[in-house]
Amino acid sequence: MTLISTLFSGQSGLEGTSEDLSVIADNIANSDTIGFKSSRADFEDALAQSVLGAGQIGTGTQLQAVQKILSQGAITNTGVATDLALSGSGFFVVAGNHNGVDTNYYTRAGQFSIDKNGLLVNPDGLDVQGYSADSSGNVGSLIGNLNIGAQTTPPQATTTVTMKANLDSNATIPAAPWDPTNAAATSNFSTGVTVYDNLGNAIPAQVYFVKTAAGYDYHVTTDGSHLAAPAVAGTNTEIAGGSLSFDPLGSGKLNQVTVNAADTFQPVGQANPQTINFNFGDPLTSNGVTPIVGNTGLSGVTQFSGNPSAVSFVNQDGYASGSLASIAIDQNGLITGSFTNGSNRDLGQVAVATFQSPDKLERSGGNLFAQDAESGDPAVGVAGSSGRGSITSGALEQSNVDLSNEFIHMIAAQRNFQADGKSITTADSLLSELMNIKR
Repeated sequence: MTLISTLFSGQSGLEGTSEDLSVIADNIANSDTIGFKSSRADFEDALAQSVLGAGQIGTGTQLQAVQKILSQGAITNTGVATDLALSGSGFFVVAGNHNGVDTNYYTRAGQFSIDKNGLLVNPDGLDVQGYSADSSGNVGSLIGNLNIGAQTTPPQATTTVTMKANLDSNATIPAAPWDPTNAAATSNFSTGVTVYDNLGNAIPAQVYFVKTAAGYDYHVTTDGSHLAAPAVAGTNTEIAGGSLSFDPLGSGKLNQVTVNAADTFQPVGQANPQTINFNFGDPLTSNGVTPIVGNTGLSGVTQFSGNPSAVSFVNQDGYASGSLASIAIDQNGLITGSFTNGSNRDLGQVAVATFQSPDKLERSGGNLFAQDAESGDPAVGVAGSSGRGSITSGALEQSNVDLSNEFIHMIAAQRNFQADGKSITTADSLLSELMNIKR
């Protein structure tokens, strides 16, 4: 009876070693698979036979479990913004139909791209899950598909023009009074700026500076063709203006800015005037007398001598409508879009899921895992929070398979297989001898 048991014990060893070699071969085959997590075969002894008065004799081995090894894989740069790698715990969440099952899946393979509908997807077309942002860039709290490729940004009307310049204190006051129809002859210096109306139309404007006893007056003009009636096309029309006074002590610092309340800017097609604030810096006073605490009078327009009038900086906050030009994803998965009009806006945020027992997730093929009863429910949130790993954009996580370790295990498994085979052949020889005794 014991010799027969030896045959079956040896057989269980051959089966177990074959299963071990299958796991090793699977690891080696996926050594270059993005986001792959290796496995190992865990074995346990089989039920033992009790021998009266002499203890127990084992009956071989059996496979206990194939355990996933979720150690971190190496991160390699790809330069593709939609390639994402997780450093630390967690899985990306993708949704869709895979092998006939429509549900959420979990993956460490971040080879994502934008499909023809603007959705962020994995190579099999499953939708990456995350938190979408509204048209103002506010990221919501509901998880769903991330539509980032079809984004546009509406135009923004100019509300503020910021300017830094030095106006020559030695300039001569023009002999003729300011005349917008003869602006060049009745001003000392000018610079251009483009402003935008509510529809995103670019309107070229010119800012003229006229020397006065107290400093300079400024006049902003544009061609009447850009303005609502009664402006006339081909006529230079003033749309904003005021005066700049400088420190009476002669330091050249901006002392006060006065705005002409009567000026209006009403572009063609707009029902109401558009207000544009011209920011010339931080004047020392609000009314020529009352100091403004903290202001220096030096951050914008100044009036020094020795150099001709010149502008060093002009900026305005309006822009035309734009389409998405590129995206960037930070370590928390926040997706920011850069648009053709120069504006930036948050488009959404990639979600990351963690599990109480991630090694119990079920492999579903396609670099995907599915939730299992023993894995627990997913805790979905933002990368970098509550123990979740951080995201690296433009990179991928490589397989965590160590080939040298797998080859060593393969050699050990091969030796085990040979040894189990020897136990079977030895038992067979002894059984043959037993049969020969009868002869």
